[in-house]
Amino acid sequence: MRPLISNSVKNKTHQRPEMLSDDQVNEIIIEVENVPSGVQRHLVSNQIFPRKSSANPTVNMVSSSMMDTTDCQICSNGNDRRQNGLLRFSSLNESISQIHHNPEGLGIDETCTFHETVQGQKLIASLVPMTSRDKIKAIRTQPRTMQEKRELRKIVDKERSKQRHGALEANCCAQCLNSLSLAYRRSRNNLSELLNYISLWQKTFKVIGGKFGTSVLSYFSFLRWLLKFNIFLFVMNFSFIIIPQFTVAEQNTLQFTGLEFFTGAGYFRDTVMYYGFYTNSTIGHGTGGPSYNMQLAYIFTIGACLVICFFSLLFSMAKYFRNNFINPHIYSRGIAKLVFCWDFTVTHEKAVKLKQKNLSTEIRENLSEIRQENDRLTLNQQLTRFSAHVAAWLVSTGVAAACCAAVYYMAEYNSEFLKTHRNPGAVLLLPFVVSCINLAVPRFYSMFRLVERYEVPRQEVYVLLIRNILLKISIIGILCYYWLNIVALSGEECWETLIGQDIYRLLLMDFVFSLADSLLGEFLRRLIGTKFITSLSLQEFDIARNVLELIYAQTLTWLGIFFCPLLPFIQMITLFIMFYVKNISLMMNFQPPSKAWRASQMITFFIFLLFFPSFTGVLCTLAITIWRLKPSADCGPFRGLPSFIESIYSWIDTLSRMPGYLWVVWIYQNLIGSVHFFFILTLIVLIITYLYWQITEGRKIMIRLLHEQIINEGKDKMFLIEKLTKLQDMEKRANPSALILERREVEQQSPLHLEELNTAHDLRLRRSLREEYPEA
Repeated sequence: MRPLISNSVKNKTHQRPEMLSDDQVNEIIIEVENVPSGVQRHLVSNQIFPRKSSANPTVNMVSSSMMDTTDCQICSNGNDRRQNGLLRFSSLNESISQIHHNPEGLGIDETCTFHETVQGQKLIASLVPMTSRDKIKAIRTQPRTMQEKRELRKIVDKERSKQRHGALEANCCAQCLNSLSLAYRRSRNNLSELLNYISLWQKTFKVIGGKFGTSVLSYFSFLRWLLKFNIFLFVMNFSFIIIPQFTVAEQNTLQFTGLEFFTGAGYFRDTVMYYGFYTNSTIGHGTGGPSYNMQLAYIFTIGACLVICFFSLLFSMAKYFRNNFINPHIYSRGIAKLVFCWDFTVTHEKAVKLKQKNLSTEIRENLSEIRQENDRLTLNQQLTRFSAHVAAWLVSTGVAAACCAAVYYMAEYNSEFLKTHRNPGAVLLLPFVVSCINLAVPRFYSMFRLVERYEVPRQEVYVLLIRNILLKISIIGILCYYWLNIVALSGEECWETLIGQDIYRLLLMDFVFSLADSLLGEFLRRLIGTKFITSLSLQEFDIARNVLELIYAQTLTWLGIFFCPLLPFIQMITLFIMFYVKNISLMMNFQPPSKAWRASQMITFFIFLLFFPSFTGVLCTLAITIWRLKPSADCGPFRGLPSFIESIYSWIDTLSRMPGYLWVVWIYQNLIGSVHFFFILTLIVLIITYLYWQITEGRKIMIRLLHEQIINEGKDKMFLIEKLTKLQDMEKRANPSALILERREVEQQSPLHLEELNTAHDLRLRRSLREEYPEA
């Protein structure tokens, strides 16, 4: 392999003799790389130094004092520049090639490896006390082949094992920790690769993101996140509630007709689907065997699911907030990644086209945001749009209030309506009305965009989300009032099962309406826009309306998990079906957004809406149910108790009489049952939230300042480049004959020296520029 010579030497040695000073001659360095393994290199000795000498002008390659260890220092003894002029590279190349092809001539043992040298032994000795991570990093930085690095790592491991063999007893814990750390890293890497491999719909997400952008992709990402959430809830309920109930379940004597899939009543009433089917007895296996308290299992499992949901939502919001809101790409916009980076592992033709679509979509999104930031409205335009926004909010609030009033009166007279109509399908009237409102009113809200005309599409989506969430949460709040104050106090035989059936019908009817809207409504809209009224063209995907459908369905699932433990399983199936239906409808009936925009912050906002109005409302409703309402006397695991929470009170009283469980009683009395504890906990959470908010704001400011600093440094470089260009032009005009003579001399030596001459000329100009502008 031909040795590489640094550009600094080329630039200096090919200058004319009168241009080289004594200091420059002493600074010439020739770096020799890729010398065979017999010739070991050193950071200092791996160089050729031209030095002034009184002897005859020659370039000698001498061995160092460490020749017996094959640490070669290749030195060149230069001569007086004034007598011999310019140093030629031909003699240097011949000497270097002699080292490469005939190392024996220099006294170098070619069979001697690097590990046997003094330098190699020093490197091994420095690597032995390092940690595994530092050792790997140090070996990676070595300028050697992969085979040499593997050998070096094996030797280091052997040396470490020899040193530890003498102190095996003292270092037993360290070895165990090291092996556990290595096993943990390997298992974590394998698990990460496995999760990436089995990730749901990964290829489909790439296609959607490449064609429609990140704004539409955020809906499908949110749907997949909810699907994983419901899988976890179903596994929890199935493991701790449903399986124990199967062991003591009685045979169902009701006849299955198929209508139960829509009404949720009939055959399903006496199954593990609803609260009323579960026993209130302690499940025992044999005399003296372990027992299973169904009351405690039911309430603790539901409580654990809600607590885990609470912390999962907080963690997810913090994660997406960190990745999307305080990401440096908000300021840099990722232009360097988009323009200058390409994944060269992408070789398949379809994958390449998909990658090109992704890049073009991201570039359009970035350019759209830059264009929106530069747009400025006049005062009259701002007043006009503000008036349109106020009018739209007044109309939307009035429509939402009217819909809530209609649902309230419909729910109030629903019991009387069901008593007069014995038709099994009569129970679907209330879910039908609610689903019609949820389908029609959001579309009416979407028409306000023609009047409001938001310049930033993200603002339009946020406004639609807020209006729709107020409508849907208000409807659910009215239904909760109806269930807790009318159904629960009506004296029905098992009012918990009735509430579970109502929630099941609402969830199923919402799924049917969404399915019909995707398969029929969006298809008809495509036919009208492409066949009959071509001016309409294809419609754009309404992110706000579709996301609110997911939030509404998930809210019903959380609300009904206490009355219908199998509701997460039903929601899991509906989400799985809706993904494929929405994906097919998206590809066939929709066009990409006319205004491209990035939606990196949308999922964070979706999770926030799912947490604050939805999940917190569910917690309040279930808290009222558990602490204040009286369970049914003839069904369910809490039958005969004055309240649901009374089962925990009885359990604590039982534990207080057992000396071995007094610590559980103390925790309950001083922590869980103490108001002061929750007050202090809330105060701590608020303080931590405030601190993290301040840290986030500080990071935002720092990122913005660093971005401005990078811009200023770029401007400084452009200024210096302009000055350098001007000086080059001035020197060319001042002394054109010298430049022509210099160029002829180089061309006579070698055509390849032309580039080196230009580089040397640039160096002289930079030196003169620094003298003229020392501050820059």
